[in-house]
Amino acid sequence: MKFKTFIAWSALASCMATGAQTQAPVLQESEVSEKALVDALTIDTIKTRGFVPAEPAKAKPGKVSLLITFPTNSAAITAGTKATLDTLGRAVKSDALSGFSFNIEGHADARGNPERNLRLSQMRAEAVVAYLVSQMGILPQRLTPVGKGSSEPLNKTRIDAPENRRVTIVTIRA
Repeated sequence: MKFKTFIAWSALASCMATGAQTQAPVLQESEVSEKALVDALTIDTIKTRGFVPAEPAKAKPGKVSLLITFPTNSAAITAGTKATLDTLGRAVKSDALSGFSFNIEGHADARGNPERNLRLSQMRAEAVVAYLVSQMGILPQRLTPVGKGSSEPLNKTRIDAPENRRVTIVTIRA
C-alpha cells in the first residue's frame, strides 16, 4: 500500500511540474479582474504534508500577459488602458501579493527595426511601471521594467498580431 501511495504522489508531482512549464495566460480586457490577476501571479508550491518526492516539482512561476495596447510607435498610456492598469494595481497591492516583486515586461510585434522595437518595448514597460507607482501607490522597488522587443511573440504565424504587443507581469520573488 505504501508503494502505491508513493507512485501516486510521484505521478502527481510529475504532472504538476509539467504544468509549470506552460506559457503565461493572456487575459483579454473582459477577463481582467483582481481575482484572475491574483490567481495568475501567485506562485504555487506543492504541499505534501511531509512527503518529499524523489524529484521535487518546480513551483509554478506567477505570470500573466495583458493586452495593454499603445498607439503605434508610442508608449503613451491610453484612457482605455487605465482601467486594466487600475485592476492590476489593486491586485499587486492585495494581501495575497503584498510580499512579491514583479518584472513588468514590454513586448512588441516584429514589424520595423528590431533595435527600435526593443527601445519601444522598454519605454512601454517603464510607462506601465510609472503609472502603477504614481496612480496606484505601488512601491517602485517592487516593479522592474524589462523591454523584450519582438523576441517572444505569442503568435509566431502573424507578426503584427495584437497579442504580440502586450505587457507580461512576472512574479520574481517573495
